Amino acid sequence: MQKRGFPIIFSAISMFLLLFLSGVLYAQDTLYVPDIETFMQIGYATSPELTKDGKTLYFETGFTGVDQLYRLDASGWPYQLTFLSDGIMFYSLSPDGEKAVVGAATGGDEQAQLFLVDTKTGRITRLTSKPEIRHGSPTWFPDNQKIYFYSNQTNLKDFHIFSMDLKTKNQELVFEFDGWNSVADISEDGKYLLVYHVPSNVNNDIYLVDLTSLKAENITPHEGDYEFDYPNFSKDAKTVYLVSNNNKDGIKRLAKIDVDTKKLTFWGEESNWEVEGLSISPDRRYLGWVINEEGYGKPRMWDLMQKREVPAPDVKGRIYGASFSDVGSIAFAFTSPTKTTDIWIWDWNKKELRKATHSVMAGIDPSLFVEPTLIKYKSFDGLEIPAFLYLPPNCQGKPVPFVIHAHGGPESQYRPSFARHFQYLILNGYGILAPNIRGSSGYGREYVMMDNYKKRLDSIKDIAEGARWLIEKGYTSTDRLAIKGGSYGGYAVMAALTEHPDLFAAGIEEIGIVNFVTFLQNTRAYRRALRESEYGPLTDPEFLKSISPIHKVDRIKAALLVIHGENDPRVPVGEARQVIEAVRAQGGEVDSLIFPDEGHGIAKLSNRLVAYRKMVDFLDKHLKKD
Repeated sequence: MQKRGFPIIFSAISMFLLLFLSGVLYAQDTLYVPDIETFMQIGYATSPELTKDGKTLYFETGFTGVDQLYRLDASGWPYQLTFLSDGIMFYSLSPDGEKAVVGAATGGDEQAQLFLVDTKTGRITRLTSKPEIRHGSPTWFPDNQKIYFYSNQTNLKDFHIFSMDLKTKNQELVFEFDGWNSVADISEDGKYLLVYHVPSNVNNDIYLVDLTSLKAENITPHEGDYEFDYPNFSKDAKTVYLVSNNNKDGIKRLAKIDVDTKKLTFWGEESNWEVEGLSISPDRRYLGWVINEEGYGKPRMWDLMQKREVPAPDVKGRIYGASFSDVGSIAFAFTSPTKTTDIWIWDWNKKELRKATHSVMAGIDPSLFVEPTLIKYKSFDGLEIPAFLYLPPNCQGKPVPFVIHAHGGPESQYRPSFARHFQYLILNGYGILAPNIRGSSGYGREYVMMDNYKKRLDSIKDIAEGARWLIEKGYTSTDRLAIKGGSYGGYAVMAALTEHPDLFAAGIEEIGIVNFVTFLQNTRAYRRALRESEYGPLTDPEFLKSISPIHKVDRIKAALLVIHGENDPRVPVGEARQVIEAVRAQGGEVDSLIFPDEGHGIAKLSNRLVAYRKMVDFLDKHLKKD
C-alpha cells in the first residue's frame, strides 16, 4: 500500500547522536535495552481533525516537549501552528478549515484561555485573557464567524454556555444552569444547540437550546443515574444520535432521540460490549463508533442515507478521536500495547488504511515490545475482575519483580494501549498487572457503581486479591511487589498500602488523594459536587475519614515515592505534602518529587524524563533482589 508523505523524524545526524548517547548499541549481535529516558522520547500524535475535502489533517503532538497543533497537508510534511510555552489543552477546527480555536493554560493549572489560529500561517490571536477563568468545549457556528463554549466566569463555580463573535470578541450568555455544562453539537442550520448537563460522573442530561429564543429543553428526562453521551444532530435536526445506558441491561448502546417527542430508541445489536466514541460526518450522512470489547476497540460505521453498514478497518487496540471528511474517509488516533499513538486514515470506498503520522521510536526496535494477556481472577466476594497481565521475556516460572498498575478515574478503564515505561520495565525483567477493579467503566452500569460511597474499600480489596493471585500463581512474592497509580489510582496506592500493608514492598503515588476531607475542601469549587457524588459528601466527615489513608500511615510497611504538581487544580498539592510529612513522622521511608510547573499529571517531556528516571531507580532499589 502506497503511503503519502514523509515520517515525522529527526534528522539523520540528530538520530545518530540520540542512538549513541542513549546506549542503543549493537555488540556481537546483542541488543542492549536503552535507558528509560530514551523510552520516554518515543513520539505520539493525537486528536486528528480532517478537512471536509479530506486533503488536510490537523493533529497534536508533543514533538517539541509539550503538545502543540500541527497541520499535515498533501506534501506530507508536518507544519507546526502553535508555539505556546506550555502547549495546548485542546483545539477545534472551523467548518471551512481555515481557522482553529485552541485552549492553553499555564503550568498545568487547567485555566484554559482561548486563542484563534490561522491554520495556513499559524498567526495567533488571543480571544480571552482572564487567568482566573476556565474555558472549554469551543464549538463553531456554521458561518465560521462565531463559537460557543463553556466558562465559569459568572461565579467561578458553575460552567455556563456563552457565544463569542470572533471579530468583536463580544460574548453573550446562552445557557446558565448550575453545575457543569459543555457544548455537544450545533445543528447544520445553526438554529439549535445541544448542551451536556452533568450532575455526576454517572449521570447526565442533554438539553436542546433554541438559539433564537434561548429556550432550553431537556430531551433526556429520566429517573436514576444514567448516561447520555456523544449526542449528534441528524441533518434535519429532528433526531439526535447518541450512546446511552438507559436500558434494562445498563449497557451503553447506540440510541436515537426524536426531538419532538423525546422518545429514546435503541438500535443496533444488543451485545454485552459497550459503545463509545460516536461521531458524525460533516454532511451528517455517516456515523462512526467503537465497540469496547474487553478494552480493545472495534470500529463500526453506518450510512444513514442508504441505511447500511459501511466497511470499517480491521485493527486491534484503542481507537479514539475519530474525524470524518465528506469524501469517504475518516481519521482516527490508534494505539496498541506495542504501537505508539499515531493518526491513521481509512478510505472505505477503496478499503485502504494508511498511517498518516510516523512518530519517532527513538531508535528502539518495536519488535521487542510485549503484548499482554487478558486474565480474570476472583475477588473476595466471588466477583470476577478482568486484568491485563504483562510478563517479561525471561519469566520462566520463578518469582520476578512485579508492579500492579491502578488506573485513575475511578470511572475509567485500563485499556491495552502503548505505555512507554511498561515496555521498559518488562524488558528489564518486571511483570505488570493492570486490573479493572469494580468501579471501572466499560463493563456496564452495575459494575461502574459497585464502589460508590460506602463501598469504596471493596475496590481496594479487589487490588489485594490481584496481588494474592500473582503470589499464588508464583509470578512474584511480597518482597518483589509494588503498586503504582495516578489521581484516583494514587489514592488506590495509598489505600492498598494502608489496608493491606503486608502485600507490598513499595508504592508509587502520583497526584493522589490521601485525605478526602481536605481534598473536597480544597479541590476547585466546580469539581466538588461531582466528587462528592462519587466518594461521599463533606456532611459525612466520619465516613470520609474512615476511607482516608492519611489516618492510617502508621500501618505502612512499604517504601513510598510521592509525585505531584504544584499547580494541580483537581487534587491540590497539599495532599502530597500531608502524606510525605505523616510518613516521615512515623519513621517510614518516603521520597518525593514536586514539580513547580505542572498540574494534574506531567505534561512536559523534560519533567517526565526526571520523574520516570526516579520511578525506575526507586523500583530497582526496592524490588530487585538478585
